[in-house]
Amino acid sequence: MKILTLFNPATGQVHIQPTRQSPNTVLHAWLKAALLAILAMLPPLATPLLDPAATRAVWQAWQHDLTVRFTLPETLPPLRLLLVWDNLAGHKTAELVVWLCRHGIMPLYTPLGGSWLNMAESIQRILKRRALGGQHPQTPEQIGEWFEQTAHGWNRHPTPFSWHGKRWQRRRPRSGGRRHRVGGSAAYTHRPVPRRKALTPTFNYA
Repeated sequence: MKILTLFNPATGQVHIQPTRQSPNTVLHAWLKAALLAILAMLPPLATPLLDPAATRAVWQAWQHDLTVRFTLPETLPPLRLLLVWDNLAGHKTAELVVWLCRHGIMPLYTPLGGSWLNMAESIQRILKRRALGGQHPQTPEQIGEWFEQTAHGWNRHPTPFSWHGKRWQRRRPRSGGRRHRVGGSAAYTHRPVPRRKALTPTFNYA
């Protein structure tokens, strides 16, 4: 069972989709539907629409210092979302990149060997521990159901993640407050994410 995951670090909200297989046809269809739902919930733009040159400058700012840049379309809408994900060939298909740009979404790719930069892997580890710790699922579908229930419970009281690298950690002021690392990435939270105690086999986390 694979768990497709979209995670918003600023709010802690997570969107998941269990699936037995995740070829591009499945992944891209789910991703587009999930992103459209997220865009629909965003507040209206606070400022009037920029002229085309200014809009392009906003997009180009996110490509500054990148060694590999994809070509931005000639016509660009206001930038609404940043999508950070792994550096895989399937994530860079022309059709998908154009669709993302057309909807105001800028794709940014982690460098090769840089999975520790992906906060989605951290939330997946947390959900996996909560959903399956001490449990004995009998079918892949049961695993998917437990993941969905756990994600639903997490979203009722989500924990925002923050990002700062090792250089910032060395330079941060001592009065910056305590920070708690989260599974797998260099993200942290301002309060610890509690571990769930192992539940009985009749797991039901609404």
